[in-house]
Amino acid sequence: MSEARALQSSLLTVGAWVVAILASIPLFSVLYMLVFKGGARLAPALFLELPPAGFETGGGFGNAIVGTLVMLLIAAAVCIPIGVLSAIYLAELNPDGKVAKWSRFLAKVLTGFPSILAGVFIYAALVLAMGTYSAIAGGIALAVGMLATVVLTAEEAMKTVPRKMKDAALGMGCTRTQMIIKVVLPTGLPGILTGVILGIARAAGESAPLLFTALFSNYWLSSLREPTASLSILIFNFSSMPFENQIELAWAASLVLVMMVLVFNLLSRLIGRPKI
Repeated sequence: MSEARALQSSLLTVGAWVVAILASIPLFSVLYMLVFKGGARLAPALFLELPPAGFETGGGFGNAIVGTLVMLLIAAAVCIPIGVLSAIYLAELNPDGKVAKWSRFLAKVLTGFPSILAGVFIYAALVLAMGTYSAIAGGIALAVGMLATVVLTAEEAMKTVPRKMKDAALGMGCTRTQMIIKVVLPTGLPGILTGVILGIARAAGESAPLLFTALFSNYWLSSLREPTASLSILIFNFSSMPFENQIELAWAASLVLVMMVLVFNLLSRLIGRPKI
């Protein structure tokens, strides 16, 4: 019996390694192409110059980096308060109520919600009302995509806080609000930050919602109420052009975007790592 189990364990281990290697081949091939083609074009000028016109050479995508970061900040400013307050309600205030059950269900549905539909919704609700594409609309569209990740992750982080700590705070005379602010939020903060960073990393690579909300611009951002450049839309635009210079810039922008997402993911792993 033990020999059969050992053989089964070995076969499953080998199978897991084979699947992992097969799954990593496309990933590493894409990373190799990004480093090989995008890295050859990386230079300080890329981060300081504007995108070139069709027949021009040189140029950069500094405005797209600024636009991406600005819209991510707007998305975080909108999503984090709503997401954390919703998680507090789901985890502490009314965890077993009908509203909480339906909210969890809708949040899980939202995790698989096509991002382009968020862009269409914000286009109809905000862009048409403002009369222009803008960084504000783009940031809110990204916030819609981030919201489910932040809510569900923050709720689970708060649930990991030991019940004894909560009861001790209440037993010492704290109100439920004081207990949440002084015990639940500080203790669950690493998990909450992990969810926020993962949501930002996901939003950084979104392009579909920005097509309907921020569109694109070849100029530096001067107002939040105007079309705004982003790395994902620049890659989409330049990769379909017949000019070698723009295609090279698209590869370089793809590498920069991947590195940004990688940094966000590494931060989430470091923050969420259990303390010894």
